[in-house]
Amino acid sequence: MKGGKGIENPAFVSSSPDTPRRFSASPSYVEVSVLCSSTQREDSQPHEPQEPQKSREPPLPSATHPGSREPESLSEFEEGPCGWGNFQPQCFQLCNTPQGFLVHYCLLALTQGVVVNGLVNISISTIEKRYEMKSSLTGLISSSYDIAFCLLSLFVSYVGERGHKPRWLAFASFMIGLGALVFSLPKFFSGKYQLGSPFEDTCLATGNRTGCTSSSSSLSNYLYIFILGQLLLGTGGTPLYTLGTAFIDDSLPTHKSSLYIGIGYSMSILGPAIGYVLGGQLLTMYIDVGLGQSTGITEDDPRWLGAWWIGFLLAWLFAWSLIIPFSCFPKHLPGTAEIQDGKISQTHQSNGSLQYTDANFGKSFKDFPAALKNLMRNTVFMCLVISTSSEALVTTGFATFLPKFIENQFGLSSSFAATLGGAVLIPGAALGQILGGILVSKFKMTCKNTMKFALLTSLIALVLSFVFVYTSCENEPFAGVSESYNGTGDLGNLTTTCNANCNCMRSYYYPVCGRDGVQYFSPCFAGCKNSAPQRQPKIYYNCSCIEMKTETPTAASFGFEAKAGKCETRCTNLPIFLGIFFAAIVFTFMAGTPITVSILRCVNQRQRSLALGTQFMMLRLLGSIPGPIIFGVTIDSTCILWDINECGIKGACWIYDNIKMAHMLVAISVTCKIVTIFFNGLAVFLYKPPPLDTDVLFQNPNAVGTAVSVECDPTKAGNEG
Repeated sequence: MKGGKGIENPAFVSSSPDTPRRFSASPSYVEVSVLCSSTQREDSQPHEPQEPQKSREPPLPSATHPGSREPESLSEFEEGPCGWGNFQPQCFQLCNTPQGFLVHYCLLALTQGVVVNGLVNISISTIEKRYEMKSSLTGLISSSYDIAFCLLSLFVSYVGERGHKPRWLAFASFMIGLGALVFSLPKFFSGKYQLGSPFEDTCLATGNRTGCTSSSSSLSNYLYIFILGQLLLGTGGTPLYTLGTAFIDDSLPTHKSSLYIGIGYSMSILGPAIGYVLGGQLLTMYIDVGLGQSTGITEDDPRWLGAWWIGFLLAWLFAWSLIIPFSCFPKHLPGTAEIQDGKISQTHQSNGSLQYTDANFGKSFKDFPAALKNLMRNTVFMCLVISTSSEALVTTGFATFLPKFIENQFGLSSSFAATLGGAVLIPGAALGQILGGILVSKFKMTCKNTMKFALLTSLIALVLSFVFVYTSCENEPFAGVSESYNGTGDLGNLTTTCNANCNCMRSYYYPVCGRDGVQYFSPCFAGCKNSAPQRQPKIYYNCSCIEMKTETPTAASFGFEAKAGKCETRCTNLPIFLGIFFAAIVFTFMAGTPITVSILRCVNQRQRSLALGTQFMMLRLLGSIPGPIIFGVTIDSTCILWDINECGIKGACWIYDNIKMAHMLVAISVTCKIVTIFFNGLAVFLYKPPPLDTDVLFQNPNAVGTAVSVECDPTKAGNEG
């Protein structure tokens, strides 16, 4: 109190055209209590208010300054036992805790990650071959999940905020299971896979290759079933990451929720790892494994297709097994009201973000535009959304193309490169999410300190991003691309005099390493006329294009002139790259949980689910969807050898310029990191926390109770009269 002006109550805001209010039906009285600020709160828990005294001031509308306590009536928290109706077994109550809910949430997040980011991704190439689809069509399949998420996230998060969140997650379990089931249906509708004729990879001096043929197949029509499956999966994923996260935050004190959210998000990251391992093992089984017929081919045969569909059936059964547990949970866990009563608001204060506190606000969809507008005017929230979208662009791009980068930079096989990429990305991301949650929880960071922590981790990740330049490797010698055939000086053409009569196909990339240390596009382009398929790796001899070195050959090289596979790289930077990139991933994802917690804190209590829905929608529109496209176009710009089929149509890229690729990826990564850091810093700068020790308690829809911290020195109080 100063100058005899009385108690300065932040909840009582004068009316102005710039600060819209929402009036309650008939506020009958205002309750005011005065607290002493000389004693400090412990663990962010409020003091017990003194007996409220009725004010003589006229009734005021129930508008709340954003810096005050959230207008949540404790009667709104419908706590109850675990079960259905009168069926409430005592054993069920063991799960009626935040820990019990977290276990089921993690299982669903794990299942969703296994299917969407694991099984789908690893099955795409097999689906392309089996159903004769172009990469552009399978790209549409991958994008369908994000499209469904974007279309539904705002609606689900807004409607579900006041709904029964655990039952929404039961619905999510049903939709994820149904999506997995639908995705596997083409296997049962398309019939048995018909093997084509075997392909000869050696030089056929007197034979003819298959010419240009254009044919259409009805198999590509199964595209629509795959898209439907992804749309259903996206429908199930929407409440999982919006309403599920908000429910966890409801049920826990502020300093604990970050740890639980971090654990839940880490499970969604571990899911793809399990999906890749499971899918990889299933692809070693023949696609028609249930028919019990011998095919006579092995995985090395280009015609081999694996049993991609089995994993989706397993995911369907597991997801549906979670429907019953989620439907048992009450609307709010026991103790939620007490936890909410003890929380202190950290909502960002801004001139245009006066909150609506009408008890009925948000129950009707007609309030949605006003709620969304109010959210968009929260500058701190919008800065955090842009920063996470920029980060998502990089992470999804690397998640898609990191195996390709490792394969080309360090001369590894596709399968081994994918294994290394997963071994770096998945554990690094999961570790970062968990560490971020632990540190925020352990140090009980405020909203502003949480944003500062995320800013620090982003700065460290920016420095580590330059690893692509420091560890890049020169291209290995490749005949016809970087090395001429037998010293002819002819570059830029795979066909030369030594293989002109072999009728080789550029659409069949099967690299071999010659005894001369040069890599060839295929045994055919190396001029190899004979092979020994029983040897592993397969060896070739009588190769007209391989120049025999004058040096004495090693014992291992006797008896063949080329062997299947790429030549061993002379670059030794792989361990350094993996170590530094792992650290970059850890620090990148270490900011994930703190940013989510900051978003939950800086917005109104009743808008948390809508805030998460808005964040995930923008994250996909600005990050997840364009990220792989931007990375793909950038990587294609570094191609130096394209696949040209018999019809002269350009296909995939076979060889890339390694140095140029590394520099281009660094440029994208650094640009996005700078955007992330800028908006994280701007959020820290703009954030205005509520007044210290302010706690506004709404005891019923028609009364405003407030606890305001004032000086407790009797001499000062007397002087202020």
